[in-house]
Amino acid sequence: MKKIIVVGNGMVGYKFCEKFVAKEGSENYKIIVFGEEPRPAYDRVHLSEFFENQDAKALEMAPRSWYKENNIELITNVRINDIHRAKKTITGANDNEYSYDYLVLATGSSAFVPPIKGSEKEGVFVYRTIEDLEGMLAYADKLNKEKSNARAAVLGGGLLGLEAGKAAMDMGLEPHIVEFAPKLMPRQLDSRSSQVLQLKLESIGLNIHLSKATNQILGDDHITGMEFGEDDKLDVDMLIISAGIRPRDELAKTCDLEMGTRGGIVVNNKMQTTDPDIFAIGEVALYNQMIYGLVAPGYDMAGIAVDQIMGEEESLMPAEIDMSTKLKLIGVDVASFGEPFMPASKGHSIIFENKTQYLYKRINVSLDGKSLLGGILVGDASDYSMLHQIYLNGMKIPEDPAQLILPAGDGGASFGDVMDLPDEAQVCSCESVTKGQICSAIESGEATDLAGVVSCTKAGTGCGGCKPMIADLTNSTLKSLGIVVKEGVCDHFEHSRQDLYKIIQVKGYTKFDEVLDNHGTGGHGCELCKPLVASLLASINADTANKEYAIQDSNDRYLANIQRNGTYSVVPRIPGGEITPDKLIALGQIAKKYDLYTKVTGGVRIDLFGATLNQLPVIWKELISHGFESGHAYGKSLRTVKTCVGSTWCRYGMDESVSFGIELENRYRGIRAPHKIKGGVSGCIRECAEARGKDFGLIAVDGGWNLYLGGNGGATPRHAELFAEQIDNDTVIKYIDRYLMFYMRTAKPLQRTAAWQDRLEGGMEYLKEVIIEDSLGIAKDLDNEMQTLVNKFECEWTQAINDPETMKRFNHFVNSEEEDDNLVFVPMRDQKMPEQWN
Repeated sequence: MKKIIVVGNGMVGYKFCEKFVAKEGSENYKIIVFGEEPRPAYDRVHLSEFFENQDAKALEMAPRSWYKENNIELITNVRINDIHRAKKTITGANDNEYSYDYLVLATGSSAFVPPIKGSEKEGVFVYRTIEDLEGMLAYADKLNKEKSNARAAVLGGGLLGLEAGKAAMDMGLEPHIVEFAPKLMPRQLDSRSSQVLQLKLESIGLNIHLSKATNQILGDDHITGMEFGEDDKLDVDMLIISAGIRPRDELAKTCDLEMGTRGGIVVNNKMQTTDPDIFAIGEVALYNQMIYGLVAPGYDMAGIAVDQIMGEEESLMPAEIDMSTKLKLIGVDVASFGEPFMPASKGHSIIFENKTQYLYKRINVSLDGKSLLGGILVGDASDYSMLHQIYLNGMKIPEDPAQLILPAGDGGASFGDVMDLPDEAQVCSCESVTKGQICSAIESGEATDLAGVVSCTKAGTGCGGCKPMIADLTNSTLKSLGIVVKEGVCDHFEHSRQDLYKIIQVKGYTKFDEVLDNHGTGGHGCELCKPLVASLLASINADTANKEYAIQDSNDRYLANIQRNGTYSVVPRIPGGEITPDKLIALGQIAKKYDLYTKVTGGVRIDLFGATLNQLPVIWKELISHGFESGHAYGKSLRTVKTCVGSTWCRYGMDESVSFGIELENRYRGIRAPHKIKGGVSGCIRECAEARGKDFGLIAVDGGWNLYLGGNGGATPRHAELFAEQIDNDTVIKYIDRYLMFYMRTAKPLQRTAAWQDRLEGGMEYLKEVIIEDSLGIAKDLDNEMQTLVNKFECEWTQAINDPETMKRFNHFVNSEEEDDNLVFVPMRDQKMPEQWN
């Protein structure tokens, strides 16, 4: 048997083994893998997830048993020191010598530590391995025990540096990002997109310091700060260095393989070094004078090396490597593809920017406007997959390319069907899986669902950015074969939300167990189906969350929003934002009495934070005595109807927006839906109530109201679309009634009206046919169903305080009346906030 030695058991080294054992004839080779770390290969792309659960096993690419099952000898915790090319042997740190026929160097890279005085001090870490992270966690725990406001700095504002900043925050430390360049992620983002990203990161608590050159690390034995200039210092208790990588190419120096001037082992398009029996792959390989730091090119290199060893000489690395990437960075979407930076001489750039929503989209098109050359997305990268495919496959773009990035409803166009992609379109770049391979797996019967596609093609098992497109391709292919695509809500129900709605309505079910026993697949239900059925029962029967509290989400169960320290916020309804001085005084007195943090919300209500579980009913009782009721801020229901003062006070007002807004809010209060609902009423076209950013919005015009439907803010803002013009109050109510009921009947779980409306076949014109023209013959049913819900409204807070059984829920401990004494607050601007978590 020929012997292959793989030095390096990282992601790329593992991928070489996986691809090799899948080849016919691989049984004729013996593979030995050396790993310097004490554990098998793990997913370094998702390394930051270790901070969430500290479970190294969860990151493993494969367990040790996998290597044994595939006749691969895995030797961990051993460093290889020398290569002897003449003898075709290697020597480990344990002085053992091993012979090879082929040698694969997959040693990857190490964290680059700049030559800064003091970098050896205690409290200075690099962000590279699980052992590094374990060291950080232990040191952070020590700091948090010694002081309550410990700080951590991260040297480097690139991808890993920002991940490290989030890690510092998760460890209970005040995070600071220190970057030498004048912008964050300088290799991936332009200045404007970097500014948008910076604003978003600062909004969630990261402190950003740009254009900072660190001169030295301060402190005696341990770090106490960083010095940038004579009078420019930053006090910190811990430093995480994430200033780039350096190829682990020291082995090549022991045997005179050709090296790059700045490091890396030179390879050809066969992944061979200057010794044809030695291959280099991943971040140690210098290909086209470039080190590629993404996992997808590394996986491709592994595949080429496998093919070459197996004699498939026609398999070559492409001359150009696609460096497109999509990331979720601290909960923020960031993506770039093609040429993100482009000189004006080569093409035009089209930019959409909304800093209030932390959104930035840029596409670069050719001078003739016919080709997409690249782009950058920050804040919303939901269109990345299709934009990337358009770029890769040279697909036709709209006559107005701006439609590719404009929000839907502002002239933005859909991209067409995913099935329009050519078969050779590479959907998963990490595993090099094409659209044709995905469709073939389904058409051949090898896969019958999404899980099957992932299992047999491995598409989506890398970074995961392609999963939405894989799901769309799977469903579209199944439908093209005449196979019904079941969209069951979970393992306990094979039915979709829409099907369950009709089943509950027709059968007259009033309890979760009735639905599960008669139409479920067994079991007791789960955290997906229980809240969903609870919502349906509420939408159909006007049930409140008190009826079956055990199947509700946490917030609905306690009729309040749980906050990060285990306390709750209380939001009474203030219809239309109108409130009397007496009620304002009452809110202030109640907040003061129970020492609650007080804030005016974006929906123009007053939010009272910091209530303990046992305080909720007594606070509600006082609020109710002053004329308040539940604001349902905790439920998937109507939140607010925002209004301007309209013609009551404003000299521009064309109608009485406050009165109508109050009428609408009182009409739809408490109604449960697939997702939260917000409304807005503006008294004139100056649009002070921002009605076009709501699920339903009204703007007063000469002759009545213009009604807009399907807008929302949030992560993917969308303007509502004009539905009807110059209509009176009664017609407005009739249309909104039908719109909301049709949405409640047909939307998917947790789907906002905007997303539901976008996916409706026929779009706005179809909605007009259903709601105005009654094309389906259901208008009267929709009217009656809504009126039933309106008539049956009950305040959930009032229900709770009047029912002794319900009141039993509001104790911290089921067997004691004692309060939770672990809650700790700290002062903040004359109010209080929860103490930061350790």
